[in-house]
Amino acid sequence: MPAPPTDDEYAAFVHAAWPRLYRTAYLLLGDHGLAEDLVQTALAKTYASWRNVRSLDAAGGYARTVLLNTATSWFRRPSWRRELASDALPGSSYDADPSDRPALLDALRELAPRQRAVIVLRFYEDLSVADTATTLGCSTGTVKSQTSDALARLRALLGDSVIPMGATHD
Repeated sequence: MPAPPTDDEYAAFVHAAWPRLYRTAYLLLGDHGLAEDLVQTALAKTYASWRNVRSLDAAGGYARTVLLNTATSWFRRPSWRRELASDALPGSSYDADPSDRPALLDALRELAPRQRAVIVLRFYEDLSVADTATTLGCSTGTVKSQTSDALARLRALLGDSVIPMGATHD
């Protein structure tokens, strides 16, 4: 049995994996600060189990699964559902103009958390239906139905010119 990866290999992994994990987290949450928190939490959990990682090739998928499971647990918190979206952040030093946000990110926020996760994994992470099902711990049929429902919702929000009717989910 090979030796588990070292701390130096973990540091290199974090440096390489951060951009992709952050992009996924941002697409799931729609907020830069929360996305950073989610990635940091996922990487801390990954480090806690680092000695169990068998190869560096598996580390990326493991960290992505931890990130998605952590996001799902956040979505289940009652406090998550009580938070109200606001155009202005209290005490923010950054003047964000909501009209500058891309329409797709706004539309992603309108999706249910599971649908958002499926869209991000399938179309941004470029995972197969089977890999998405494995990552989310559900059946391939659930991935397909969630993708279909999410694409229909995105078409309604963005129009057919953005999400063509020919877009497949298989």
